[in-house]
Amino acid sequence: MSTGYGSHGLENGAESGKRKHREIAPPPVAAATISDGGFQAWATVAGSFLIMFCGFGYSSSFGVYQDFYVRTYLLQSSPSAISWIGSVNIFIVLSGGFIAGRLYDRGYFYTLMYSGSFLMVLSLFALSFAQRNKLYQVFLAQGIANGIGAGMTYVPCMAVISHHFQKRRALALTLVASGSSLGAVVHPIMLNNTLHSTRLGFANAVRVSAGLLSGLLLLACCLMRTRLPPPKTSLRLGQTLSKFARDGAYVAATLGLGIFTVGFYYPLFYLQLDATKHGLDPTFAFYSLVIMNSASFAGRLAPGIVAQRLGVARMITAASACGAVLILGMIGVRSEASVVVVGVLYGFVAGSVVTLMGPLLVVLTEDMSELGARMGLSVAFSGAPSTGPPIDGLLLTSKFIWWRPALFSGVMALAGFGCFATMLVLHGGSQRRRRAGAPEPVVVELPKIKGCDV
Repeated sequence: MSTGYGSHGLENGAESGKRKHREIAPPPVAAATISDGGFQAWATVAGSFLIMFCGFGYSSSFGVYQDFYVRTYLLQSSPSAISWIGSVNIFIVLSGGFIAGRLYDRGYFYTLMYSGSFLMVLSLFALSFAQRNKLYQVFLAQGIANGIGAGMTYVPCMAVISHHFQKRRALALTLVASGSSLGAVVHPIMLNNTLHSTRLGFANAVRVSAGLLSGLLLLACCLMRTRLPPPKTSLRLGQTLSKFARDGAYVAATLGLGIFTVGFYYPLFYLQLDATKHGLDPTFAFYSLVIMNSASFAGRLAPGIVAQRLGVARMITAASACGAVLILGMIGVRSEASVVVVGVLYGFVAGSVVTLMGPLLVVLTEDMSELGARMGLSVAFSGAPSTGPPIDGLLLTSKFIWWRPALFSGVMALAGFGCFATMLVLHGGSQRRRRAGAPEPVVVELPKIKGCDV
């Protein structure tokens, strides 16, 4: 007998007790399907590639400016003071990633892209009006304004790839990151030929760069698109930091990125000046940075081919160890052959490290709604130690004692490798615990409602 309830009724308790209808708890709402390809997905990759080409790729070319400022344009300033321009630029690019990452998570992707691109172009036009021996003018335009513009776009242009790719995300991020390496090849060639041109001069040379970037950034903004809505809720800053701090592998990776960065920029900032001061052919010295950045371009493509097989965490740990050894090897740079060897090998390794930063943070992130904040925090921490080049300049002194900065940078890079090795151990342990302690599906015993299928 059943008790009426509208047009339906519940079966009596004795009968329902005999029948144990098993009902599996409803699955969570499925996430939006990620295409892992298609025109819009690859167009977004192309746009992000151009953002990296114009942003971090241009910042990575500061070695050309360092050489030009020290020997020609800012003769009244020391190498250490001049290196603060590039260091502060990269510091803002990376440290601004935490703010940009949180804004990205809240749905401000297009605002960040448009505003950052405009500011990058505006800063270069402002730099073209900087007067000779006016360090503060160059610092404000190139160090501050350009850094803010590039920092607004750096993390979002990588994080947006997660909207379009899942299985092929490592490959897509590798292609995006390679944009900065290609930029670090093209920009030095153009700058070395325009800055030293008697026909153009400093102002027009910088305006040529500004014109190139304006066209490429406009195209990039037209290509990139988001697909997924921002999360409805987000943790407060204190809650976010507290949650991230409990992830040992993430903390070790963030420390590794930060400490390794202290030594990372020494070859990028000083290889060309090193070659010049050691009396090598001026034309060869101009292209020493191009040699390094060309190898870096190849190094940024390589992880996309082998990362799935070897693992992102293992690759960045091995690359950081090789990078530390090569930085120490700069102590012995004396000839063209040694410049080529260090440039090619370090360029390849450095390119791999930079490319693997993004995929590493993706691998260490379980909740993709936190990806922007996690990337931003780690990238910001890696920007804080960009005081490395000014310290290198102080150690170098006006007498150009080259072994001091090479030793300091190499030791810091080795310490970063130690953090990556710790991350590798912790990440492997957490993966084993998750596999061993995976919970069984939740099964709930409920009485069946007559006439209603569930």
